[in-house]
Amino acid sequence: MLSALADGELPVEELARANEHLAGCPQCTSIALVQSLLKSATARAGQRYAPTAGLRERVARLAAEEAPRTAQASPSPRTPRAAWGFGAYGWAAACALLLVGVSIFLVQRNVQRRSIASSTYAGLVTEVSDQHIATLAANSPPEVISSDRHTVKPWFQGKIPFSFNLPQNLPGDVTLDGANLTYLRSQPTAQLLYSIGKHRVSVFLQKKTGANAAGGPMAEHSGFHVTGFTTGDLEVVAVSDVDPARLSDLVERIEEVQTGAHEPAK
Repeated sequence: MLSALADGELPVEELARANEHLAGCPQCTSIALVQSLLKSATARAGQRYAPTAGLRERVARLAAEEAPRTAQASPSPRTPRAAWGFGAYGWAAACALLLVGVSIFLVQRNVQRRSIASSTYAGLVTEVSDQHIATLAANSPPEVISSDRHTVKPWFQGKIPFSFNLPQNLPGDVTLDGANLTYLRSQPTAQLLYSIGKHRVSVFLQKKTGANAAGGPMAEHSGFHVTGFTTGDLEVVAVSDVDPARLSDLVERIEEVQTGAHEPAK
């Protein structure tokens, strides 16, 4: 079950049972963490750059063209032009090889950056999905119960190192149910709880820590949809099993009202 958990293959019911067990079992929690880290490391290693066949052929052709010139060249004081010509060919080949080497380095660096960003986003998707499922499984009331944004937002003052805005005009079947104070990646996070019809939605707001993790594409995890955005100071990610278009609409409304709302909370 822990292997399936690390691979994101557990059904919702089994995932809820696994999370309940992990909450009280340090040994299984440690094993699950090791397997998740191993999975991430294996994914990164599998995406290392390998030179294409075309690139190898070009390097081999350059070497083959330079070899006869090196063997035939015999510089002497009587043939300065020949010596100069050999040097020019040598410098040209060296520059070409240097250019190939720099190109390989840049490609490797870009691939590594994309791999790290992809792994970071995948980890965030898993973490928010697990927290959302745990919230559903607990079936307990939010720490602050209110549909009034002017009640929910002030409740976080002094609890989180940032502020945020909440949209006022929502569709008729979309309601704000309340909020919790939680943690993502060991950072204090606001968990806003919405309902879209009969579907529950968790929206996590966190101070931006560097990597643009929350701005990835719509993702799927354990039957849930995950999407989000980043601003200059905030990372926001939402998770629900509602229709992706409805989830995106709510996220877009939250994004639209964030302008000027990122000063640290007093």
